[in-house]
Amino acid sequence: MIAGLDHVVVLLEDIKAGVTAYETLLARKPAWTHAGEGADRVLFTLDNMTLELMAPSGFSVPADRIRNVIKLTGEGLASLCFATADIGKMHRRLDRVALKPDPIVEVDNSDDVSGATLHWKRTRASTELTRGVRMFFLELQGERPRSIPTDESAVLGLDHVVVSTEDPERAAALYGARLGLDLALDRTHQDWGQLMFFRCGDLIVEVVKRPVAGGDQAHDKLWGLSWRVADIEATRARLLAAGLQVSEARAGRKPGTRVMSLYSGTCGIHTLILERTPKGET
Repeated sequence: MIAGLDHVVVLLEDIKAGVTAYETLLARKPAWTHAGEGADRVLFTLDNMTLELMAPSGFSVPADRIRNVIKLTGEGLASLCFATADIGKMHRRLDRVALKPDPIVEVDNSDDVSGATLHWKRTRASTELTRGVRMFFLELQGERPRSIPTDESAVLGLDHVVVSTEDPERAAALYGARLGLDLALDRTHQDWGQLMFFRCGDLIVEVVKRPVAGGDQAHDKLWGLSWRVADIEATRARLLAAGLQVSEARAGRKPGTRVMSLYSGTCGIHTLILERTPKGET
């Protein structure tokens, strides 16, 4: 039913600062810009998903709603929007598994630069029933334009989005049994905690129960992003030259991967850069 991850939303107070940060991090230009309904929105569309930056604009009920969310939870990852080929069937499934979806709405959105228009149908599950993670479901008519790379070491796409939980059993029931994502890995490590990988198109929704207890048992949290690149050393050199703080590249937890951590330039989002080793190489 879920075909993949259409986009993730990042809430920011300053849209210009966010665009500058992600133009640097991704080495890509924005693909879509739209101002209206109390918000400025800028989209970066990669190989397998879209990053939507959103900031309040002007003084209206929708703008104040965004400001209140930022005030309560801070800037950063705000919601997941899953892609589906049939919004009607998706809505019926969400209702059947008691996630209380909103009525389906139809949306048109135009790019302020090109004037191009996109149309989609959307619904939203009850946030309390999705353990505090805002989730939308979208049937898009047509394809989004891609973000143009500005460097050979540009980010290709998202490898995984990380959700932090204090109740892995209920989180697993939500992403697996109720949303229908395929559980590809369930592993526990004394240093990392419990890791569960759910396939979502060609990327992963990673649900993590960390070793340190004491968090909210009823509510999960969108925690971080891992971006996929072809050459991690070239990407590291580019980010260092741009003045970002990054770690050395190291072996990833998943065999056949190398990763590095970003400590700046992410708008406060926990961020990894990941390279998949070609098959046959060690």
